[in-house]
Amino acid sequence: MTVSDPQPPAPPAAPARRRRFADLSPLRSRAFARLWIGSTIAGMGAQLTVVAVGLQIYDLTRSTLAVSLVGGIALLPMVVAGLWGGMLADAFDRRVVLIVSSLVGWVTTLGLIALSVLTALGPAPALWEFYLLTTLNSIAATVSNTTRMAVFPRILPPEHIAPANALGGIGFGLQLTVGPALAGVLVAAVGYGWTYAVDAVLFTAGFLGILSLPSLAPLHDALRPGWRSLREGIAFLRRAPNIRSGFLIDVIAMGFGRPYTLFPAVAALAIGGGAITVGVLTAAAAAGVFITGLFSGPVGHVHRHGVAIARAVMVYGGCILLFGLVIGAMQTGWFGTVDSSFAHVNPVALVLAGVALAGSGAADEVSAIFRSTMLIVAVPDGMRGRLQGIFTVVVTGGPRIGDLYAGILTSLVALWFPPVLGGLAIVVAAVTLVRVVRSFREYDARTPTP
Repeated sequence: MTVSDPQPPAPPAAPARRRRFADLSPLRSRAFARLWIGSTIAGMGAQLTVVAVGLQIYDLTRSTLAVSLVGGIALLPMVVAGLWGGMLADAFDRRVVLIVSSLVGWVTTLGLIALSVLTALGPAPALWEFYLLTTLNSIAATVSNTTRMAVFPRILPPEHIAPANALGGIGFGLQLTVGPALAGVLVAAVGYGWTYAVDAVLFTAGFLGILSLPSLAPLHDALRPGWRSLREGIAFLRRAPNIRSGFLIDVIAMGFGRPYTLFPAVAALAIGGGAITVGVLTAAAAAGVFITGLFSGPVGHVHRHGVAIARAVMVYGGCILLFGLVIGAMQTGWFGTVDSSFAHVNPVALVLAGVALAGSGAADEVSAIFRSTMLIVAVPDGMRGRLQGIFTVVVTGGPRIGDLYAGILTSLVALWFPPVLGGLAIVVAAVTLVRVVRSFREYDARTPTP
């Protein structure tokens, strides 16, 4: 062939191979791998304690409202902790912030162990002692979660952020599957003190993952935590309609569709089965999260994140509605009588409720993957900690509002009413938001804009 000969056409580029299972590329980063494995193991212990505390307070009071106050009392301190934690993550070494906040959380778990020992030796402790320790634990967890999410872009390339969030879903699914199921068994077998002790032991895995991180000092000069830094973050959020819409739709979903505080009463009054049923129901929702993360390979090929979030939230609302209808059917006697012992649990009711909760967990995980990716990719590093702080307030404060909503409406109306009304409200809100906010509807991950 001479230089004057025409060049043959280039072969067409091979299409990117579509994955079916989770993309494991982020695990090539040793720092991320250690952090992910440690956080997953420690998170199992944390979820174990969440379930055990709810069961213990219900045992002491027989009140769903008293259980819901665990989240309600912690709500305002968590809002402050999320905002403050975001400012800390922007102003200081993120590794140091993680170490300190994790240690504070561990100390509160030791406090729960001490309370349980005192309960075994004498009269039951006052409820305010449980509320104090769980509030301090929530504050520490809020700061840790805020900072951990802001770490990802420093140890991973941009193309690995969405797969990393999907892996986070797998880890969270394992936490919510193993932790609550183990809590039900441990509480029934060895009591509350030993259950909290297991959490204290599992904490060490997460702490070692944090210790292995490199130094993560700020890349640029950052404002010290304070009103000026907070105002700067809020001003950025006002100019970020897509991020703001993601926050709003999550608050609505969690505020109206949070069924977990109902589980002790459902297990005692509707399905039967006591502590083990509570663990099974919680694990069912987590199984949906885990399965979605496991089959999350296609997320890298989805670019319309706003549309994906809205559709996932609609499915979530439908599943919560279904759960409420199942509870209503149980309480009307469709499935027969119930008993608090697991030997007399109604299997049909348990399976139907579990399927609804598994669907809600799967839909919530799809929404979470795309919301987190949108936030991490579209927000600059110097602002990421503060926006992650606001985001953490949303994802942790929303469920607390949901706990109060469920507890109050259950006390005023019936056990089935909060999820039925909430599921309908979530679907309507998601449809409205995606129609009204054009930029959210048209968001394209290939050209991310906040």
